[in-house]
Amino acid sequence: MPDATFLDWPFLEPRHRGLAAQAEAWAARTIPGLVDHHDVDASCRRLVAALGEAGFLAYAAPEDGRFDVRALCLLRETFARHDGLADFAFAMQGLGSGAVTLAGTDAQRARVLPGVRAGRSVAAFALTEPEAGSDVAQIALTAGPAGDGRVRLDGEKTWISNGGIADTYVVFARSGEAAGARGLSAYLVPAGTPGLHVAERLDTIAPHPLARLRFEDCRVPAENRIGAGGAGFKVAMATLDVFRATVGAAALGFARRALDATLARVRSRQLFGAPLAAMQLTQTSLAEMATAIDTAALHVYRAAWTRDAGAPRITREAAMAKMVATEAAQGVIDRAVQLHGGEGVRAGSVPETLYREIRALRIYEGATEVQKLVIARQILG
Repeated sequence: MPDATFLDWPFLEPRHRGLAAQAEAWAARTIPGLVDHHDVDASCRRLVAALGEAGFLAYAAPEDGRFDVRALCLLRETFARHDGLADFAFAMQGLGSGAVTLAGTDAQRARVLPGVRAGRSVAAFALTEPEAGSDVAQIALTAGPAGDGRVRLDGEKTWISNGGIADTYVVFARSGEAAGARGLSAYLVPAGTPGLHVAERLDTIAPHPLARLRFEDCRVPAENRIGAGGAGFKVAMATLDVFRATVGAAALGFARRALDATLARVRSRQLFGAPLAAMQLTQTSLAEMATAIDTAALHVYRAAWTRDAGAPRITREAAMAKMVATEAAQGVIDRAVQLHGGEGVRAGSVPETLYREIRALRIYEGATEVQKLVIARQILG
């Protein structure tokens, strides 16, 4: 069991400590029976349904529209520590419906969020394109009037989480109100809409449901636009400001599991007549791992507390949390692999699995290099 003394930090309230205990008990009891890494589509649907039944998705799609980011971080950290796919299933329900929660009309919220919250409907956030990843202003997928009270979408999206299994996509498109970022809008596109095609399923080193989507004369009602015309960039950034710190929390979950597994390994592994844990070099690595984890946790829960407290500035803190936690976790997990020796690179072992899981977190929702730019611009501004 990882160190849980961080739950006593002043960033968290008694209700958060209760939620953490509830999530831990549920995850230990439920997640192993739901996950099959050879069938990630079915696993994610099972996980989403179970998360909804247990009530945890109420935090990902809150009925009152107010996110408790500290709760999101605690849940992501807990689920990630048990299984990366469980964290993915939980997080994508929030990210995929976040634009509706934050900027949707009452009718849109009533249509989308109850199903997401109950785990009956899978959500997806379709922002990235082949030539528009970190630079959202370069989005090329177009949204134009179809002449029949609908909007026509044409173009491609790629690296879309839950692509191929989602029931509803939030799609960001160039609607043309202005050049660059001020000319984007967000739209609700139900799966099965004519003209929406899953062009390709994408495989990664840590398998998750991912796809490239193609839109060809894909028409949706004009009232499916989320927020004002041209407000898509603001909607996307507001959504990412909520969930960026939670990516750091998932990284924390991976790092804590890596440290736990490493402690067990170095205590039991004999080397030159003594436990591996008795070697000073081992102890140095353990100290660095534990310090990196606490440093990351401080950033993550500070950022979450800042957002929950309604501070006027949250982007810098969220970017720092995401950057520090994912980079720290990569270092912790790399040391775990090293201290496990040959076992650390055996396919399916805990360190090897975590090594594959953590790598993507340093890229998605803004790569580390992009987070540095965000932080620098906030400081200069």
